[in-house]
Amino acid sequence: MPSTKPYPEMSDEELALLVRAADEGAFGMLMERYEPKLLRYGRKFLSDTSHIEDIVQDVFLRVYQNIKSFDATRRFSPWIYRIAHNAFVNALKKSSRGAVPVFDFDALVAHQVYEDPEEKEKEREELSVLLKDGLETLSPPYREILILHYIEDLSYQEIADVLRIPQGTVGVRLLRARNALKSYFAQKQDL
Repeated sequence: MPSTKPYPEMSDEELALLVRAADEGAFGMLMERYEPKLLRYGRKFLSDTSHIEDIVQDVFLRVYQNIKSFDATRRFSPWIYRIAHNAFVNALKKSSRGAVPVFDFDALVAHQVYEDPEEKEKEREELSVLLKDGLETLSPPYREILILHYIEDLSYQEIADVLRIPQGTVGVRLLRARNALKSYFAQKQDL
């Protein structure tokens, strides 16, 4: 089924449907759109980035193999980020530094969610400075949540879908990650 719209004007979801119909050009366009984003996500998430390109290529292989499981009524970006998240967590587990903790206190407690757009913009400006230097100091769950929210610009719900945690947990982890960064930089300034 050939497309009447050029690929660059199509949504990710439309391209995913074309990939299901074995349209290689559509898959190429998805790769073109997401490769830089996934490389950036991986470089920020993983401390050892020597194999990041290989991991991202594996992500695209999994996307292609599992495209039929994509629900076209939902957004494509959280779906592909979920696949990338799994690949990066597996890479973390394989590395000698920083295994992902099994016990997750944040996920056990229900939390209220409130997103204030003005507060979010203010936090984004403050954290952009802190993120550049402080991400490596955070544990993987906190580092990842900051990357997804402030760098990849995913909403609380999209992050919850990617990480498969309650939406309230997203808010709690963001708060704790921001506080950890602020504490790190307060200590750094005292030196």
